[in-house]
Amino acid sequence: MHPNPIFHTEAEDRNIAFVRERAFGVLAVNGEDGPMMSHIPFLIDERGAQVDLHLVRSNPIARALKAPMKAKIAVSGADGYISPDWYGVDDQVPTWNYIAVHLTGTLERLPQEQMRDMLDRQSKHFEDQLLPKIPWKTDKMTPEVLDKMMRQIVPCRMTIEAVDGTWKLNQNKPDEVRLRASDYVDAYGIGQETRILAALMRGA
Repeated sequence: MHPNPIFHTEAEDRNIAFVRERAFGVLAVNGEDGPMMSHIPFLIDERGAQVDLHLVRSNPIARALKAPMKAKIAVSGADGYISPDWYGVDDQVPTWNYIAVHLTGTLERLPQEQMRDMLDRQSKHFEDQLLPKIPWKTDKMTPEVLDKMMRQIVPCRMTIEAVDGTWKLNQNKPDEVRLRASDYVDAYGIGQETRILAALMRGA
């Protein structure tokens, strides 16, 4: 996360809303031999107090989760390279604009019997966004097949203790300089979701 405090001014509710919309990130914990990471879909509750997720039983994090452990989830958004030439002023250097929110907390394993409910809630969250498609539900599966698959994944929950959001959008530049750069990001940007990044830069 960028250390400049000007990039950390978004309210916590906006950071939580961003995390809720993305619902996908990188889970990281400390292992005996170094950091362990896993890309995961997840659900964050209405209060922004906890994250529900599941892991494949063979995942190293799942194997290490014999007791609650400290964890982070990093959620990334739009990002893009910023050329110094795009500012239209002298003596600038290249940089990278981006949005990222880190959730810090304690990860624990939940009882296995909660897995079905968690999967139903997770699938509903995403399937409801695919309307007018008829949402997929676990009851569409053959019970024996579903039970076998349920035994291969484990439910987990992270209680959130801190939320840290970075919205690096050239807020440290004069408005006309930032807006000029946003036009170039929109037209020629290198990165992910550069048109969204340009729109966010214009509103910074």
